[in-house]
Amino acid sequence: MYKRILVPVDGSSASNRGLREALRIARGQRAQLCLLHVIEEFFIGEAGESIAFAEDVFDALRTSGKRTLARAEALARKAGLRPRTVLVETMARPVADLVVREARKWKADLIVIGTHGRRGVRRVVMGSDAEHVVRASPVPVLLVRAKSRA
Repeated sequence: MYKRILVPVDGSSASNRGLREALRIARGQRAQLCLLHVIEEFFIGEAGESIAFAEDVFDALRTSGKRTLARAEALARKAGLRPRTVLVETMARPVADLVVREARKWKADLIVIGTHGRRGVRRVVMGSDAEHVVRASPVPVLLVRAKSRA
């Protein structure tokens, strides 16, 4: 039985599908829910004008991340849950590392992640945060695939 479920959210359809599954599990098991959004601040620029531009981009990313968490929290509350929300920023660490770090810190016993289900070259080229979480996680990880475009 799961007591603490960590759900990384990014607002994508795959992420939303993972969130809905996590809500279903959390309700059924009366588990606590933690919604996590990671802001990736990868930005390459030169000094001077680009610094001001970079700050504008970072502010937009923070605003978008807060909105994403607020929408996910609203869905959880509508389902009768009172989730914890966490917004994390990173410039250099991979998202997967931060998901695993939060799972350890919060003592999650399940991570639920929506995934795009990429295969072959697309997966190799684009990488997979979900795959990295699975490899590094100290707890079980449930991967929820996005709907296929059949």
